Amino acid sequence: MRLWKEGEVEQRKKWTSLGWERSLLLVGALAVGVFMAANSCDSTKTGAIGPGGTITGGAGGVGTAFAGDDAVLSGAQSIANGRKVFRFDTFGDEAFWGGKLRLHEAIAGSANGGVGPGVSPKTALAVGLKVDAEAVPADVAAGIKNGTVNLDDPATTLALLKLNAVVGVTGFFSSTGGLQSMGIQCALCHSTVDNSFAPGIGKRLDGWPNRDLNVGAIISLAPDLSPFTTALQVDDATVRKVLGAWGPGRFDAELMMDGQGFRPDGKTAATLLPAAFGLAGVGLHTYTGWGSVTHWNAFVANLEMMGIGRFFDPRLNNPTKFPVATRNKFFNVEREVADDRITGKLGDLHIYQLALKAPAPLAGSFDAAAAARGKALFNEKAECYSCHTPPTFSEPGWPMHTAAEIGIDDFQAKRSPDERYRTTPLGGLHTRAQGGFYHDGRFADLAAVVEHYDSFFKLGLSGAEKADLVEYLKSL
Repeated sequence: MRLWKEGEVEQRKKWTSLGWERSLLLVGALAVGVFMAANSCDSTKTGAIGPGGTITGGAGGVGTAFAGDDAVLSGAQSIANGRKVFRFDTFGDEAFWGGKLRLHEAIAGSANGGVGPGVSPKTALAVGLKVDAEAVPADVAAGIKNGTVNLDDPATTLALLKLNAVVGVTGFFSSTGGLQSMGIQCALCHSTVDNSFAPGIGKRLDGWPNRDLNVGAIISLAPDLSPFTTALQVDDATVRKVLGAWGPGRFDAELMMDGQGFRPDGKTAATLLPAAFGLAGVGLHTYTGWGSVTHWNAFVANLEMMGIGRFFDPRLNNPTKFPVATRNKFFNVEREVADDRITGKLGDLHIYQLALKAPAPLAGSFDAAAAARGKALFNEKAECYSCHTPPTFSEPGWPMHTAAEIGIDDFQAKRSPDERYRTTPLGGLHTRAQGGFYHDGRFADLAAVVEHYDSFFKLGLSGAEKADLVEYLKSL
């Protein structure tokens, strides 16, 4: 089935782009405190930038005029730009994912100029890829609903890529329509959808960790894994074994630094994908506090996404601790200024990310009365606040602790420069329940987390108090 008329794709992209740009500016206004609602893509619920640089409120009447305020307007524009980077910029990494791994060939399949069976939409959804329903034209959406669009055909996946509808993935097509490369964006791992159209298909939820995404399985589809075997100095089978152990919602950012694919207990060394929201006011990023948000953005864009940019971190020049990074000179990635496709975008990306608020839990998802009692426990008897200080629910300053201080092993901490664990912000915990809690999901639920701290710190909480504390955590 043809999913669009001749020339319709480019026109739809233009219309969609205009809609996105308008929404980006509105979200920018939200982030500087102009509106009460956060992170909405619905222009009827937000305001707008009017004549003379006036930012006004939308439906609901909450708004303030900032005519001529360069700081506010600049902030709004930065967030608009940053969201575009977060959602759509590959930083030139198609040279790696397509040019070296040839992953696009596996996606297309032999019937569409690639290799193997190809990746159908059903297969893509099964490995956790998401589809942006707002990028899907009405006729295609209707076809998906009534079954006339074949979700078992890799050609349909290519059609969705042409529409820029696959969250976090960009396809690069030839003039004749063939898929000739592909790249990834920040949104691949750190966005999901609300499933409002169908499971895996809906409106984007930026900053939410995609705990369905099986990154290892996706990479394993690549016809050529030699970039990994060469860098790690292992054979193809070993790389596939490591990738296969990750499972949904996990990624090992340190693998290409230290080469440790497994923990001493034999479990995967990959950690759960973290949230990218709720980081405003938080001193350090990642479970083990590698650096600021913008440091980690540069790290990931250059060393994980394999984009084309400049990166410097002399801590990686340590052959004992980071042998892979040292051998491949990841501690000092040099580019000509004209070739750098990352550095100039880090500022806007940083500002957008800091504007992503932790999402509130769904109404009725916790017991409000119990949560109120739990809040008192959190701030008093349980003393959770001493590390998880509201409203960031991390520690102002240097939020780092040794493994001994929190009663766990130090494996993951030892893989970082500071060899400590960061106090993780607690906002939006409901979005991180899948896969468990802590960096490696060792605690199946919040009750297990509370039980751990009650035992380790000898808090003496009763069963009812533990239950109340869990309800409060669910309310954050």
